[in-house]
Amino acid sequence: MPSEPHVVHDPKVLRAISHPVRNRILTELGAQGSLRAADIARELDIPANQASFHLRQLAKYGLVEEDPGAARDKRDRVWRAVSQGSFTVNLKDLEETPGGEAASAVYRRNAASWGHVIVDAALNRREPGTHTSLSDSALRLTKDEASQLSAELNEIVERWAERNRGSDDSRRTYLYYAAILPHPELRPDDR
Repeated sequence: MPSEPHVVHDPKVLRAISHPVRNRILTELGAQGSLRAADIARELDIPANQASFHLRQLAKYGLVEEDPGAARDKRDRVWRAVSQGSFTVNLKDLEETPGGEAASAVYRRNAASWGHVIVDAALNRREPGTHTSLSDSALRLTKDEASQLSAELNEIVERWAERNRGSDDSRRTYLYYAAILPHPELRPDDR
């Protein structure tokens, strides 16, 4: 059964998930399940102490927690995401809270930058043994139909995530990135 999305109401939490390394850590915990800092460090190609620092920051904001059931002994620290589902952020509501506008600006800037990275990678990556796809479809929908389509696509992705969650050397973490929105207006330079 798909997990409910984690709703973000706190600007500090929004800033925490906006950080590229922390966001990637949450992605790996969601895809693989419980992991040690050393596993995350290896996966992200960062030093283990950096992975530990970011895990502690995510724990501080209630996004990850220790998973003692997955530990080998009492000294072994294994981490899991508090929510295996996605995050939902209502920027309009969040911007009305103290510190919300600044957190929203950071989130928007990082999300836009990340969107450029994803599209660039999808268009230019030619890594043997992997699959890359970029699609662009136009649909005529009402607001309610767009919301329903989004929910259905999220359910499909979550079913696949649940089915394949866990560490398995034959699998890599793939990113599914989707946007459903009214078609943007042409920019002046495009006319």
